[in-house]
Amino acid sequence: MTSLDQFVTAVIASPSQYTELDRIYVHNRILGLVGEGEPVVTTDDQLTSLTDALVKTAIQNSKIEATQSDEDILADQLMDLVTPLPSVLNQRFWDKYQVSPQAATDYFFNLSKANDYIKTRAIAKNVVFPAKTPFGDLEITINLSKPEKDPKAIAAARNQPQDGYPLCQLCMQNEGYLGRLGYPARSNHRIIRLTLGGNTWGFQYSPYAYFNEHSIFLDQEHRPMVINRQTFTNLLEIVQQFPHYFVGSNADLPIVGGSMLSHEHYQGGRHEFPMMKAPIARTIELGIAGVKAGIVKWPMSTIRLTSQDLVALTDAAVKIHETWMNYSDESVDVRAYTDGIRHHTTTPIARKVGDDYVLDIVLRDNQTSAEFPDGIFHPHQDVQHIKKENIGLIEVMGRAILPARLKTELAEVSKYLLDQPNQMVAMHQAWADQLKATNDITADNVTTVIDTAVGNVFARVLADAGVFKWDATGEAAFDRFVTAMHE
Repeated sequence: MTSLDQFVTAVIASPSQYTELDRIYVHNRILGLVGEGEPVVTTDDQLTSLTDALVKTAIQNSKIEATQSDEDILADQLMDLVTPLPSVLNQRFWDKYQVSPQAATDYFFNLSKANDYIKTRAIAKNVVFPAKTPFGDLEITINLSKPEKDPKAIAAARNQPQDGYPLCQLCMQNEGYLGRLGYPARSNHRIIRLTLGGNTWGFQYSPYAYFNEHSIFLDQEHRPMVINRQTFTNLLEIVQQFPHYFVGSNADLPIVGGSMLSHEHYQGGRHEFPMMKAPIARTIELGIAGVKAGIVKWPMSTIRLTSQDLVALTDAAVKIHETWMNYSDESVDVRAYTDGIRHHTTTPIARKVGDDYVLDIVLRDNQTSAEFPDGIFHPHQDVQHIKKENIGLIEVMGRAILPARLKTELAEVSKYLLDQPNQMVAMHQAWADQLKATNDITADNVTTVIDTAVGNVFARVLADAGVFKWDATGEAAFDRFVTAMHE
C-alpha cells in the first residue's frame, strides 16, 4: 500500500466528515494536491509521517517548491482532510461538555495534536529544566520549536500585496486560511465558539505550546487589549466554564505586555506554574467582605485574592487595578504618569482551587529612564545576555521562555568553563568568569552549574520586573500602596 493509499484510509478512519463512500473522492482530492507521480515511500504509518511523504511527493511532482512556506501550506491542506468542519467540531465539543468540561477539552486537545495543528514534533525539541531559587523551583525553557523564517519567503513576502486579511494572527479569519508567504498556514485550524460577557469569543490551542494544553481565548472582534472590570469578569467566567484550566491576561501596555497588543485575548491551560505554588507572605485587608487577600512571596509584586463570591472578587480586583493605575511613589521609582503618558496596569491570572476562585493581580509599570532605557521594571542590562525580551504572562508565573540562540551559546560557555577551545560570545564573558571564580567546575558538573546559574538569572529577571523589591524599602513601599487602597 502506498503512502497515498495509507493516507486516504487514515482520512476515512478519522473523525472528519468522510466515510468509505467518499474514498475515491478523497483519493482524487489528494492527487490534485500532490500530483499523480509515484508517491514517496514511507515505512511509518503515523499520520504526520504519511503527510511528510506526500509533501515530498508534491515536491517531486513539481506541485510545490521545496520551501518551508509551500511545505507548511500543503501539509496543513492534507491535515484539513482529517479535521471535522468547524460546525461539526463545535457540536461535538459542546456535546462532550455535557459529560464534563474536561471531556470536551480532552477531545479538542487530542484532535489538535492528531491533525498536527499543535506541532508536537517541534515542541519536543525545546529544552526544559527546573531551577531551584529562593522563590521556589522556577521552570526554564529554551524555545526551539518555532521555525526560523525562510529567507526566500521573507524576500518574496516583501512583494506580496497586503490586503489586511486576516487582520492579525489571532483573528477568527484564520480558521481554515490557506496561508501565504510570510503568513502561517491554517487550513487545519479550528476554533470553539463560546460566550463571555454576552459577546462571542473563540477558544483554540497554541500551535507552538509553551506548557500543557496551552490555550488561547480570543475576542471575535479585532480590538486592542485592555484591562478593566470586564477583563476580570471574563477571566472568572472562563474558569467557571473550564474549572480545570487557569486563564490569565497579558498587560495592556508595551514593554510589560505581550507581543499581540492589537487583539484582545487571554492565555490559559492545564499547568501549575511556580507562582501558583508560592505562599502568602502576609495577609492584607481590602475592606471587601468575603474576599481574602495577601501579598504573595514572589519576585513580581503580586496580590492574591480568594473568594467563592465572584462579584466580590471582581470588586476587589477592580479596587487594586484602579488604585494602581493612578498610584505613584517617587521614592521607589513608581510613577503612574509622566508627561501625560500612562505607565501602570496589571497582569491578572484566574484559577479555581477546590470551591474557591483565586485571582492573582500582578502590578506592572512600563517606565523607561536614561539608566534603564529598556524599562525600569524590565530585565536590566547585566542579565540581557540571557533574557532581554518582554516579561509576559507565562514568565510572570515563573516559566522562562528563553531564545533559541542560548542552546548553542551555552554550549560554548560550557567549553569556556572547561578551558576547552570555544567560540563563546562576548556578552557572556563577565557572567562566565563569575561562574569560574565561584565554582569548582568539572566535566561532570558543568551542565548543572550552568543550568543553576541560568535559573538564578531568571529569578533576577523577575525581580527586576517587580515594582516593589523584597527588601525593607520595597516591603514598606508595598504597604504604603495597600494603605492607599483605603483612602
